Parts: sequence; structure tokens; C-alpha cells
Amino acid sequence: MSEAQLAANVVPISRPVRWHIGVFLFPAFVVYSAVMILPLIETLRLSFYNIVDGQSAFVGLANYKVLFGDARWAHDFWNALKNNLIFFIIHMCVQNPIGVALAAMLSIPKLRFVTFYRTAIFLPTLLSFVIVGFIWKLILSPIWGVAPWIMDLVGMKSLFSPWLGKPGSALIAVSLISVWQYVGIPMMLIYAALLNIPEEVIEAAECDGITGWSQFWKIKLPLVLPAIGIISILTFVGNFNAFDLIYTVQGALAGPDMSTDILGTLLYRTFFGFQLQLGDRSMGATVATVMFLIILAGVSLYLFVIQRRIRRYQF
Repeated sequence: MSEAQLAANVVPISRPVRWHIGVFLFPAFVVYSAVMILPLIETLRLSFYNIVDGQSAFVGLANYKVLFGDARWAHDFWNALKNNLIFFIIHMCVQNPIGVALAAMLSIPKLRFVTFYRTAIFLPTLLSFVIVGFIWKLILSPIWGVAPWIMDLVGMKSLFSPWLGKPGSALIAVSLISVWQYVGIPMMLIYAALLNIPEEVIEAAECDGITGWSQFWKIKLPLVLPAIGIISILTFVGNFNAFDLIYTVQGALAGPDMSTDILGTLLYRTFFGFQLQLGDRSMGATVATVMFLIILAGVSLYLFVIQRRIRRYQF
């Protein structure tokens, strides 16, 4: 028989329909839709509506004009956005470099008690933000805190100041508290990436005389750039969604004098109201939508621009 006849006589094997995959994914899809997708769609929709004559009416971009055009709303929004950027920059410039440095030190082969150091550094990330905020308020309190006493032991009590009570230092103090709590996350991610570097690459570098910190900067760091990129975008998303620690340490008013107010606390006060301020669902949804667009822009920039450059550099 010719090859054409053999090909004609071959019966194609029908692949079974893997319906069980859809069955297992369906509950997760329903929960994710109910918790994430539907609230997001409703928030976007609500930002285009407002109460007119006691009834909900479509107002288009009027809520956004109020947010950016009204003097009071614009002042609070731009102040919160500025503080959020400072909050993010401190994490990027302090938390992530410290995490990379700690991971590099933990990856030293001859270092003793690696498990203890790794556990001790990562442990604060497991603590509740309520506990962390309350503990640090006690530590930094000028009345009953232990910080003045500890600084007095090393002859630096004159440098102590009620950092959480001053508008110029409150945001930096809260940011450093957050850095202390979450520095273990970038440390563990970079540490795992360093452990996954093939031994052949390290041995080849040592044969070429590249050892120590020179090996880290020239060999290891370029290989863990994708992990650093993921940490950076996680930091961006987490910081622009931040709320809990600021609320615990400084309250919903994000004092003193709104110096620690970020988009998360502004959204809370706008949507739910606080003290004499009444809640406004439409304006709260507008603030939430702007937060979503900022995060979406940052994630899109990373996925379509920065990640491609990292891959091009890596390969």
C-alpha cells in the first residue's frame, strides 16, 4: 500500500474531553467572581453614579471632576497620593535592598545558624498588623516607651524624638515599621532565587577567579533580576493597597495633620465616613477606581515594558 492509502486508513485518535478540569475550577471561579470581579465591576459602575434628588442617577465623569477639581477633595487626594508615593519609595529604596543584602548573606555556604536567622527575619511577616502597630506605638512612645531608655544606654538619647507625633517624621516612621515587618518577604524570594542558580555557573565563575561580592554583583545578581522585578511589582501593588498598618498606628485620620494619609485611609473615610464626616459611596467608589487605575498602570508598565527588557537582558 502506498503512503497515501496508509494515511487514509489511519483512524485519528480522539482525545477525551477533560470535563473534570472545569468541574474542579468552577467553585474557585465562583468564589473569585463573587469576591473580586463583581465588586470591582460594581465599584467602577458606582463611580459614574451619584444621589440626585434622593435617587441614584448617572452623572458621568462628574464625580471625577469633583475629586480633581474641588479644592477640598483635590487637596486631600493629592496629599494622599504624595504620601503614598513616599511610602512606596521608602519600601523600594530601603526594604528591597535590605532584603537582597540579607538573602546574599544567608546564601553564603559557610554561614552558621542560617535557619535561625532566616526564621527570625521572616517571623514578623506572620504577625498581625494590629500587634505590630500596637507594639511599635509602645516602643516609640515618649512617655512609657522603651526606645528612649535603649537610646540612653548607647548615649543617643538626645536624638530621640516623638517621631510618630511629628508631621515631618510620622510617615517615615510608619514606613520603617512596615519595612521591619515585611522585609522577610523579599529576603525569602531572593534567597530562593539564589539557591536555584546552577552550581555549574558558580563553579565556572570561580574558575575564572570571580569570587566573593564580585561574584554576587557580576554573576548572581543578573540571574535573580526576574525575582527582583516580581518583588518590585508586589511592593508597588501592596503599598498602593496599604491601609491596615496606617490605620492601626495613626488612626483613620492618619495624623498628625494628615501627614500619614494615603489612598487607603482616604478611601476608608470617604466611603464609610468617620467621626463628623458622612460616608459617600459614589465618591468612595471614585477614589477606589483611581487607585485601581494607578495599580493597573504600574502593573501594565512592568508586564509590557520592564519584564521584556529583563528577559532580553537575561537571555
